[in-house]
This record gives sequence, C-alpha cells and structure tokens, in this order.
Amino acid sequence: MVFKRIRQAMGVGGPSVATVLVDPNCLPGGRLEGTVMVTGGEHPVDVSYLALGLSTRVEVASGENGYATDEQFHRQRVTGPFRLEPGQRYDVPFRFDVPWETPVTVLYGQHLPGMSVGLRTQLAVARALDQGDLDPVAVHPLPAQQRLLDALLRLGFRFARADVERGHLYGVHQTLPFYQEIEFYPAAQYAGAMNQLEVTFVAGAGQLQVVLELDRRGGLLTAGRDAFGRFAVEYATVDQTDWAARLDDWLRQSLRRRGLFG
Repeated sequence: MVFKRIRQAMGVGGPSVATVLVDPNCLPGGRLEGTVMVTGGEHPVDVSYLALGLSTRVEVASGENGYATDEQFHRQRVTGPFRLEPGQRYDVPFRFDVPWETPVTVLYGQHLPGMSVGLRTQLAVARALDQGDLDPVAVHPLPAQQRLLDALLRLGFRFARADVERGHLYGVHQTLPFYQEIEFYPAAQYAGAMNQLEVTFVAGAGQLQVVLELDRRGGLLTAGRDAFGRFAVEYATVDQTDWAARLDDWLRQSLRRRGLFG
C-alpha cells in the first residue's frame, strides 16, 4: 500500500493523454479542432481540469546577451473537474481559438526556418499540472499578409530568416507581449542602400498593422530601432492596391530622405 502511494505521488501508473487534431493547419484568428483522449491509469484520480495552450519560441534581449525561451501565449480550459476511474476512457472534443497575432510558421507551403508554434495539452491532477506533448501547428499567412509578401518577392526581395521577439512596437496596438519579424535580403535595386528589410505583421479582427524596418549599409539608420514604415491594411480593400508599386514607392522615398538612394 505504501509503495502504491509512492507510485501515485510520482505519477507512475497515472492517466495518459493524447491529443488528435482534425487539421494542424490554421490561420491567425482561426480555430483548431480536435479531441483530447484521456485514459485512466492504475488508480482512480480526480482531475481538476483539462486545458490546451499555444506556445512559441521567443527571443529575449538581455543587455549584450540574449536568450530564447518557450512561451505560452494563449490558454483555454476545455473541461472542469471530473473523476477518472482506472482504465476509463474519457474523450473531450474541443474548438480552440487561435489568436490573431499568432506567428506565421508556413510560407508558400514550406516551414519557415526559425519558427515553431505548438499546442500543448495540460492535465491538472491533485494540484499538479502534467504538461503533455507539444503538437506542432502550421500557421499559414492571412490573405492580406500573403499579398504583401508576394509583392516583396515580385520586387526581388529574398527571405533571410524569421524570429519572435519579446517586446512592444511603438505606435502599434498589440495584445501579445511579443511580435514576429520576417527578414529579407534586399532586392538588387536597393542592395547598395540597405542590408535587409524586416517585416512585422500585427493582425487584428478588422485590419492588419504592418511595420517595415531596414538596416542600411554601415549600420542602423538611427540609434535604436527606427521603424521607417508603419501602416494599416484593411482586409476588405487589400485587393484594390498594387502593393508592389506601393512598397517600391515607400522604399525609394524613405531611402532618398536619408540620402541613401539616388
């Protein structure tokens, strides 16, 4: 009897959890659907709740050195308390809302290097939280995001890397404590004036906020982070703009103002 109590305290012979997604592909502001399958172990347990949480890898600046950490940014309980008998199967269907600002992990059907988003299942038993496996989720760009990315590629920009950074962007409404940066090598016509272009999307229910930032040859345009372009795109009218021409015009004007472009 004592050995059985020790096994229970260590989680040995406890319940097992498996999560199956109907489709691991989603859009920001969309929804994931699936079923959590909980199977009782060797002894009865009182489950406090079952929850799901989205996590991503976040870069954190810390003086001259930085570090990366896995950060949960959205959590949703899918059950209240329930009793689980030994060997009992308990299936929980769910619909999980994906926040609008969730980082994109897939571009043009390919995984975006440096990006990861996963759905973790959490089972709370006897005031202890069991963190289940992390199920990868493929987050595709919204149509408005895709339109701007297509425009950059038509201008000749080439994808470099992407990451998620802790912090808030000046003048941009954010609900999450981080933002995604997608970095591009410059197109040939700008290569003499800049090293790279960084694009950040902050999506919302009605519009997409876009921040453009660049590094010039020889260092940053100004001290600190200088977002040279910040604008909003309305979903309803995104198809009415020639974004390649619009972005090219903004880039040229910005570089000319700084004497970096003829």
